[in-house]
Amino acid sequence: MICFFASPRPRCIGCVFFSLVLLWTILLVSPLAGQAAPPRKKTQELVFLSWPDYMDPKLIKKFEKQHGVKIRQVYYETEEEQERLLSLTNGKGYDVVLVSMINGLSYLNRKWLAPVDTASVPNLRHIDPAWARVAPELMKHAVPFSWGTMGIVYRKDLVKGEVRGWKDLLMPREGLRGKILMIKDRRDAMVPALKMLGYSVNSAGMEELDAVEKAMLAQKPFVKKYGYPALDKKSQLVKGNIWMAMVYSGDAVTLQELDGNIAFVFPEEGTSLWLDNLVVMDSSPKKALALAFINFLNEPENGAQLAGYIFQATPNLAAKKLLPPEHLHNTIIWPDEKTMARSEPYAPLPPRAEKRYNSIFLKASAGLR
Repeated sequence: MICFFASPRPRCIGCVFFSLVLLWTILLVSPLAGQAAPPRKKTQELVFLSWPDYMDPKLIKKFEKQHGVKIRQVYYETEEEQERLLSLTNGKGYDVVLVSMINGLSYLNRKWLAPVDTASVPNLRHIDPAWARVAPELMKHAVPFSWGTMGIVYRKDLVKGEVRGWKDLLMPREGLRGKILMIKDRRDAMVPALKMLGYSVNSAGMEELDAVEKAMLAQKPFVKKYGYPALDKKSQLVKGNIWMAMVYSGDAVTLQELDGNIAFVFPEEGTSLWLDNLVVMDSSPKKALALAFINFLNEPENGAQLAGYIFQATPNLAAKKLLPPEHLHNTIIWPDEKTMARSEPYAPLPPRAEKRYNSIFLKASAGLR
């Protein structure tokens, strides 16, 4: 049987039958045949609450590609703002949060944190066990992320004379009037006065706190504002609008790379020792993915890459071994024994002292925030 499909009409019954079958098949399989195409599967999203400029975007992209997910980063400028954001939802709406020891202990008491162990985060084995002794209960629900101290940065081309300690920040020379930036955090902002007066960073004595208030109020005419210096070319320190400021140690390295006239000093009176941690919120519906993200960041190569990006000391011992000499030998990032001996970790305060800290901070920063 010979058929000519180029003809306007079929020339045999077989051709007619074949054409009908072909047309029916096309209609059945075509997405235009009355049936919509199946919807695309929505990409899973992980919400990460953190400081700005505190995560290598290349690592974020690498994790997203490996797991086929999207990480949405939400930022806070102060720990008080972080606490406020979480309190608005009773800890809900976030999967992974970067917290200090103090905030972490507070969230633990509110039952906001999910437990973390080596079964869910195998790379916990790389974390220096010394940190578990600092806050043992918190470390059952947290993974140390980075650590450091706090000190003073200043423009050595603008500030005359030697800067040695907190006294130079709290009782500055006349030329520094309106040129000082204080950290916008109630615990950190109290450290200069506490240490200058010879007290602990965890002082709870009312008479000691009265003296701290007096010192901070006396400094007020020299303070331009309470906040934190930008870590880019628009920084107030680079532009010269601010001549002296409190900063976390690793950020001083970033600022020095931006301007060679920015110097850093560990205050001779001593300072605070801080530890940032990654936690998973107990309300998160994506705990497995959140824990996988934390484990990913603690792969030794990833941990070393992250420490190099943020210029901070890492608690990951395997990652530390992979860091270049210029990072490991930088005494701002890795303080010497003398500085460490004078660095004190924060501890929770009794309610009465907590209330007094808040009162002093509000008075000192009023009109400057």
